Amino acid sequence: MNSISRKLISIIFIVFFVLFVNTLSLKALTQKGSAQKESDEFILFIVDFSNSMTEKLHGTKKINMVLDTMQELLPQISPDKRVGLRVYGHKGGNFIPGMACNASSLIVPMIKGSAPQIQSALFSLQPTGWTPITYSLKQAVNSDFAGVSGKKRIILLTDGGENCDESPCDYVMELTKTRQDIFIDVIAFNIYDQEANNQLKCTALVTSGKFYSANTAAELMQSLQNSLNVQKEVQGVIISH
Repeated sequence: MNSISRKLISIIFIVFFVLFVNTLSLKALTQKGSAQKESDEFILFIVDFSNSMTEKLHGTKKINMVLDTMQELLPQISPDKRVGLRVYGHKGGNFIPGMACNASSLIVPMIKGSAPQIQSALFSLQPTGWTPITYSLKQAVNSDFAGVSGKKRIILLTDGGENCDESPCDYVMELTKTRQDIFIDVIAFNIYDQEANNQLKCTALVTSGKFYSANTAAELMQSLQNSLNVQKEVQGVIISH
């Protein structure tokens, strides 16, 4: 082998080596960017504590199915994710409309490592009131997300449609005219009312979110896992645009 051939082989080796190193670096940067993007997302659970959650489904109160599912789900969430909890229907009762329609509270702010706080808070509440979904969304947008930059996702878990304010569909149609940074995933839990389902489906799809229908504890878990992008071995019942 002459010196020119050896030199050519050396050049080819160097070129392939540089390409290999650059590929690894690009992959690492992409993974880091993806992880950073995911950790930068702010997630807010809005959970229904209205009186209808005391009804039984397959022999178990719906609220207990939700609590058991959340207890299993929360440890699966990365501690790097900023996650918070808002609830509605946890006070006011069925006979105090004014209070019931404003019964929506941010219980846990969107912070990293909040899973234990969310679990503790959920188990401290009792379903009693109405279903002020739109008021809760307004509070989330105008208060909970105030000063928050980047992607914001609401995961709304409800067993019924709005019964206080305007339709959440109408609200988000106006919202998206000025805000495209808020995505709403809706989990309709044991809802067979067509009008309610249509309103909730609209709420999700108009905001580029996803709509899930869950009628069992397993479907509830699958829907939550899919919304949070954890434990992807299972498939939820999902409708997307």
